[in-house]
Amino acid sequence: MRRWRFALGGRWFGYLAFAVLFALACVLLSQWQFARRDEAVAAITKVQENYDAVAVPLEQELDDTSAFDDAQEWTPVTMSGTYLVDDQLLVRSRPYGGRPGFEVLTPLLMDDGSIFIVNRGWVPTGNEQDSPDFVPSPPTGVVDVQARLKPGETNLRGRSAPEGQISTINLPTIAAELGDTVYTGAYGQLVSESPAPVDARPAAAVKPEEDEGPHLSYAFQWIIFAFFGFFGLGYALRTEYRLINADDPEEQERAAERERKAKLKPLTDNEIEDAILDAARR
Repeated sequence: MRRWRFALGGRWFGYLAFAVLFALACVLLSQWQFARRDEAVAAITKVQENYDAVAVPLEQELDDTSAFDDAQEWTPVTMSGTYLVDDQLLVRSRPYGGRPGFEVLTPLLMDDGSIFIVNRGWVPTGNEQDSPDFVPSPPTGVVDVQARLKPGETNLRGRSAPEGQISTINLPTIAAELGDTVYTGAYGQLVSESPAPVDARPAAAVKPEEDEGPHLSYAFQWIIFAFFGFFGLGYALRTEYRLINADDPEEQERAAERERKAKLKPLTDNEIEDAILDAARR
Protein backbone atom coordinates (compact mmCIF):
# COMPACT_ATOMS: atom_id res chain seq x y z
CA MET A 1 0.00 0.00 0.00
CA ARG A 2 2.93 2.35 0.46
CA ARG A 3 3.29 2.55 -3.30
CA TRP A 4 -0.23 4.03 -3.47
CA ARG A 5 0.33 6.55 -0.70
CA PHE A 6 0.57 9.36 -3.27
CA ALA A 7 -3.15 8.86 -4.02
CA LEU A 8 -3.97 10.17 -0.53
CA GLY A 9 -2.62 13.62 -1.38
CA GLY A 10 -4.88 16.65 -1.65
CA ARG A 11 -4.47 16.82 -5.42
CA TRP A 12 -6.05 13.41 -5.91
CA PHE A 13 -8.88 14.18 -3.49
CA GLY A 14 -9.51 17.24 -5.64
CA TYR A 15 -9.61 15.05 -8.75
CA LEU A 16 -12.03 12.70 -6.99
CA ALA A 17 -14.29 15.61 -6.00
CA PHE A 18 -14.28 16.82 -9.60
CA ALA A 19 -15.20 13.32 -10.85
CA VAL A 20 -18.07 13.13 -8.34
CA LEU A 21 -19.39 16.58 -9.35
CA PHE A 22 -19.08 15.65 -13.03
CA ALA A 23 -21.01 12.43 -12.40
CA LEU A 24 -23.75 14.30 -10.52
CA ALA A 25 -24.06 16.80 -13.36
CA CYS A 26 -24.33 13.93 -15.85
CA VAL A 27 -27.03 12.23 -13.75
CA LEU A 28 -29.02 15.48 -13.55
CA LEU A 29 -28.75 15.93 -17.31
CA SER A 30 -29.88 12.35 -17.85
CA GLN A 31 -32.90 12.96 -15.61
CA TRP A 32 -33.69 16.09 -17.63
CA GLN A 33 -33.62 14.02 -20.81
CA PHE A 34 -35.88 11.39 -19.23
CA ALA A 35 -38.32 14.19 -18.32
CA ARG A 36 -38.16 15.57 -21.86
CA ARG A 37 -38.97 12.10 -23.19
CA ASP A 38 -41.93 11.81 -20.80
CA GLU A 39 -43.25 15.11 -22.14
CA ALA A 40 -42.83 13.92 -25.73
CA VAL A 41 -44.57 10.62 -24.99
CA ALA A 42 -47.45 12.46 -23.28
CA ALA A 43 -47.83 14.74 -26.31
CA ILE A 44 -47.86 11.73 -28.66
CA THR A 45 -50.46 10.01 -26.47
CA LYS A 46 -52.76 13.03 -26.72
CA VAL A 47 -52.48 13.00 -30.51
CA GLN A 48 -53.21 9.26 -30.65
CA GLU A 49 -56.20 9.52 -28.33
CA ASN A 50 -57.78 12.79 -29.48
CA TYR A 51 -56.79 13.73 -33.01
CA ASP A 52 -59.14 11.38 -34.88
CA ALA A 53 -61.85 11.21 -32.23
CA VAL A 54 -65.51 11.88 -33.07
CA ALA A 55 -66.21 15.62 -32.94
CA VAL A 56 -68.50 16.86 -30.16
CA PRO A 57 -70.22 20.24 -29.72
CA LEU A 58 -67.93 22.92 -28.29
CA GLU A 59 -70.18 23.63 -25.29
CA GLN A 60 -70.16 19.92 -24.43
CA GLU A 61 -66.35 19.85 -24.28
CA LEU A 62 -65.82 23.30 -22.70
CA ASP A 63 -68.51 24.18 -20.17
CA ASP A 64 -67.44 27.84 -19.96
CA THR A 65 -65.22 30.29 -21.82
CA SER A 66 -62.23 29.83 -19.51
CA ALA A 67 -62.40 26.03 -19.28
CA PHE A 68 -59.68 23.84 -20.76
CA ASP A 69 -57.67 20.87 -19.56
CA ASP A 70 -54.36 19.93 -21.12
CA ALA A 71 -55.73 16.42 -21.81
CA GLN A 72 -58.28 17.99 -24.20
CA GLU A 73 -55.68 19.18 -26.69
CA TRP A 74 -56.44 18.05 -30.28
CA THR A 75 -60.04 17.10 -29.38
CA PRO A 76 -62.32 17.85 -32.39
CA VAL A 77 -65.30 20.12 -31.62
CA THR A 78 -68.13 21.57 -33.69
CA MET A 79 -69.82 24.96 -33.54
CA SER A 80 -71.83 27.36 -35.67
CA GLY A 81 -71.59 31.09 -36.01
CA THR A 82 -70.57 34.06 -38.10
CA TYR A 83 -66.94 34.98 -38.78
CA LEU A 84 -65.95 38.47 -37.60
CA VAL A 85 -63.74 39.29 -40.58
CA ASP A 86 -63.03 42.86 -39.44
CA ASP A 87 -61.47 41.52 -36.22
CA GLN A 88 -59.25 38.99 -37.99
CA LEU A 89 -55.62 38.82 -36.80
CA LEU A 90 -52.37 37.54 -38.29
CA VAL A 91 -49.91 35.70 -36.05
CA ARG A 92 -46.35 36.61 -36.98
CA SER A 93 -43.28 34.38 -37.41
CA ARG A 94 -45.02 31.09 -38.19
CA PRO A 95 -42.85 28.91 -40.46
CA TYR A 96 -44.53 26.24 -42.56
CA GLY A 97 -42.60 23.77 -44.67
CA GLY A 98 -39.46 25.86 -44.20
CA ARG A 99 -41.13 29.07 -45.44
CA PRO A 100 -41.87 32.18 -43.33
CA GLY A 101 -45.45 33.26 -42.92
CA PHE A 102 -48.47 33.95 -40.75
CA GLU A 103 -51.35 32.07 -39.19
CA VAL A 104 -54.81 33.53 -39.72
CA LEU A 105 -56.99 33.92 -36.61
CA THR A 106 -60.66 34.67 -37.31
CA PRO A 107 -63.11 35.15 -34.39
CA LEU A 108 -66.37 33.19 -34.72
CA LEU A 109 -69.43 34.85 -33.13
CA MET A 110 -71.91 32.21 -31.99
CA ASP A 111 -75.64 32.45 -31.27
CA ASP A 112 -75.17 32.78 -27.50
CA GLY A 113 -72.97 35.84 -28.01
CA SER A 114 -69.72 34.08 -27.15
CA ILE A 115 -66.70 34.28 -29.45
CA PHE A 116 -64.39 31.40 -30.28
CA ILE A 117 -61.03 32.04 -31.97
CA VAL A 118 -60.49 29.86 -35.05
CA ASN A 119 -57.02 29.40 -36.54
CA ARG A 120 -57.98 28.99 -40.21
CA GLY A 121 -54.47 28.11 -41.41
CA TRP A 122 -51.25 29.53 -42.78
CA VAL A 123 -50.38 32.10 -45.46
CA PRO A 124 -46.88 33.00 -46.73
CA THR A 125 -45.08 36.28 -46.20
CA GLY A 126 -45.42 38.64 -49.14
CA ASN A 127 -42.85 38.98 -51.88
CA GLU A 128 -42.16 42.65 -51.21
CA GLN A 129 -43.41 43.36 -47.66
CA ASP A 130 -43.57 41.83 -44.21
CA SER A 131 -47.23 40.85 -44.57
CA PRO A 132 -49.13 38.41 -46.80
CA ASP A 133 -49.80 39.32 -50.39
CA PHE A 134 -53.23 37.72 -50.04
CA VAL A 135 -55.34 36.39 -47.17
CA PRO A 136 -58.21 34.12 -48.30
CA SER A 137 -61.59 35.33 -47.07
CA PRO A 138 -63.66 33.07 -44.81
CA PRO A 139 -67.24 32.03 -45.73
CA THR A 140 -69.92 34.64 -45.09
CA GLY A 141 -73.14 34.16 -43.15
CA VAL A 142 -73.71 31.32 -40.73
CA VAL A 143 -70.88 28.77 -40.90
CA ASP A 144 -70.64 25.27 -39.45
CA VAL A 145 -67.10 24.83 -38.17
CA GLN A 146 -65.14 21.83 -36.99
CA ALA A 147 -61.84 22.50 -35.23
CA ARG A 148 -59.35 20.83 -32.89
CA LEU A 149 -58.79 22.39 -29.49
CA LYS A 150 -55.42 23.98 -28.78
CA PRO A 151 -54.23 25.80 -25.64
CA GLY A 152 -53.43 29.48 -25.84
CA GLU A 153 -49.87 30.77 -25.77
CA THR A 154 -48.02 33.06 -23.40
CA ASN A 155 -46.98 36.57 -24.31
CA LEU A 156 -43.35 37.02 -25.30
CA ARG A 157 -41.66 39.90 -23.49
CA GLY A 158 -40.33 42.56 -25.83
CA ARG A 159 -42.10 41.10 -28.87
CA SER A 160 -44.29 43.63 -30.70
CA ALA A 161 -46.43 43.54 -33.83
CA PRO A 162 -48.02 46.11 -36.17
CA GLU A 163 -51.75 46.79 -36.35
CA GLY A 164 -53.74 43.72 -37.28
CA GLN A 165 -50.95 41.34 -36.22
CA ILE A 166 -49.93 39.61 -32.99
CA SER A 167 -46.75 37.84 -31.95
CA THR A 168 -48.39 34.97 -30.03
CA ILE A 169 -51.86 33.46 -29.68
CA ASN A 170 -52.45 34.91 -26.24
CA LEU A 171 -56.19 34.55 -25.78
CA PRO A 172 -56.64 36.97 -22.83
CA THR A 173 -54.93 39.69 -24.90
CA ILE A 174 -57.28 39.00 -27.80
CA ALA A 175 -60.27 38.94 -25.44
CA ALA A 176 -59.29 42.38 -24.09
CA GLU A 177 -59.86 43.75 -27.60
CA LEU A 178 -63.02 41.79 -28.44
CA GLY A 179 -64.89 41.66 -25.11
CA ASP A 180 -65.52 39.44 -22.10
CA THR A 181 -67.33 36.67 -23.95
CA VAL A 182 -64.25 35.32 -25.76
CA TYR A 183 -63.12 31.75 -25.04
CA THR A 184 -59.78 32.21 -23.26
CA GLY A 185 -59.11 28.59 -22.29
CA ALA A 186 -58.51 27.32 -25.81
CA TYR A 187 -58.78 28.17 -29.48
CA GLY A 188 -59.50 25.93 -32.45
CA GLN A 189 -57.30 24.71 -35.29
CA LEU A 190 -59.63 24.55 -38.28
CA VAL A 191 -60.54 21.15 -39.70
CA SER A 192 -63.46 22.08 -41.96
CA GLU A 193 -66.07 24.77 -42.52
CA SER A 194 -69.41 24.70 -44.33
CA PRO A 195 -70.25 26.36 -46.60
CA ALA A 196 -66.81 26.28 -48.16
CA PRO A 197 -65.06 29.64 -48.70
CA VAL A 198 -65.10 31.23 -52.14
CA ASP A 199 -61.31 31.47 -52.11
CA ALA A 200 -59.06 28.54 -51.27
CA ARG A 201 -58.63 28.48 -47.50
CA PRO A 202 -55.23 29.12 -45.88
CA ALA A 203 -52.92 26.11 -45.78
CA ALA A 204 -54.18 23.59 -43.24
CA ALA A 205 -52.02 22.55 -40.31
CA VAL A 206 -50.44 19.10 -40.61
CA LYS A 207 -50.87 16.31 -38.08
CA PRO A 208 -48.03 16.30 -35.52
CA GLU A 209 -45.41 13.61 -36.04
CA GLU A 210 -45.48 10.83 -33.48
CA ASP A 211 -41.77 11.02 -32.78
CA GLU A 212 -40.47 11.14 -29.24
CA GLY A 213 -37.03 12.28 -30.40
CA PRO A 214 -33.58 11.16 -29.21
CA HIS A 215 -34.16 11.97 -25.52
CA LEU A 216 -33.93 8.35 -24.32
CA SER A 217 -30.60 7.70 -26.06
CA TYR A 218 -29.25 11.05 -24.78
CA ALA A 219 -30.28 10.09 -21.24
CA PHE A 220 -28.31 6.84 -21.41
CA GLN A 221 -25.36 8.67 -22.96
CA TRP A 222 -25.19 11.03 -19.98
CA ILE A 223 -25.19 8.05 -17.60
CA ILE A 224 -22.30 6.51 -19.55
CA PHE A 225 -20.45 9.83 -19.40
CA ALA A 226 -20.81 9.76 -15.60
CA PHE A 227 -18.91 6.45 -15.52
CA PHE A 228 -16.32 7.82 -17.96
CA GLY A 229 -15.33 10.42 -15.35
CA PHE A 230 -14.39 7.72 -12.85
CA PHE A 231 -12.74 5.65 -15.59
CA GLY A 232 -10.57 8.65 -16.50
CA LEU A 233 -9.69 9.15 -12.84
CA GLY A 234 -8.65 5.52 -12.51
CA TYR A 235 -6.61 5.66 -15.71
CA ALA A 236 -4.77 8.79 -14.53
CA LEU A 237 -4.15 7.21 -11.13
CA ARG A 238 -2.72 4.04 -12.67
CA THR A 239 -0.50 6.06 -15.04
CA GLU A 240 0.96 8.10 -12.19
CA TYR A 241 1.48 4.94 -10.14
CA ARG A 242 3.57 3.46 -12.94
CA LEU A 243 5.65 6.63 -13.28
CA ILE A 244 6.31 6.96 -9.56
CA ASN A 245 7.19 3.28 -9.18
CA ALA A 246 9.16 2.93 -12.41
CA ASP A 247 12.28 1.87 -10.45
CA ASP A 248 10.48 -0.82 -8.50
CA PRO A 249 11.54 -4.34 -9.65
CA GLU A 250 7.98 -5.68 -9.58
CA GLU A 251 6.70 -2.75 -11.62
CA GLN A 252 9.58 -3.14 -14.07
CA GLU A 253 8.64 -6.79 -14.47
CA ARG A 254 5.02 -5.89 -15.15
CA ALA A 255 6.12 -3.21 -17.63
CA ALA A 256 8.26 -5.76 -19.47
CA GLU A 257 5.31 -8.15 -19.62
CA ARG A 258 3.06 -5.43 -21.05
CA GLU A 259 5.67 -4.61 -23.67
CA ARG A 260 6.00 -8.30 -24.59
CA LYS A 261 2.23 -8.65 -25.04
CA ALA A 262 2.11 -5.48 -27.12
CA LYS A 263 4.66 -6.94 -29.51
CA LEU A 264 2.52 -10.07 -29.92
CA LYS A 265 -0.44 -8.06 -31.18
CA PRO A 266 -0.98 -8.31 -34.96
CA LEU A 267 0.09 -5.29 -36.93
CA THR A 268 -2.56 -2.98 -38.28
CA ASP A 269 -2.77 -2.18 -41.99
CA ASN A 270 -1.18 1.22 -41.37
CA GLU A 271 1.69 -0.34 -39.41
CA ILE A 272 2.31 -2.89 -42.17
CA GLU A 273 2.32 -0.11 -44.77
CA ASP A 274 4.77 1.94 -42.68
CA ALA A 275 7.08 -1.08 -42.34
CA ILE A 276 7.09 -1.64 -46.10
CA LEU A 277 7.90 2.01 -46.75
CA ASP A 278 10.72 1.95 -44.17
CA ALA A 279 12.21 -1.17 -45.81
CA ALA A 280 12.01 0.44 -49.25
CA ARG A 281 13.87 3.52 -48.02
CA ARG A 282 16.70 1.39 -46.70
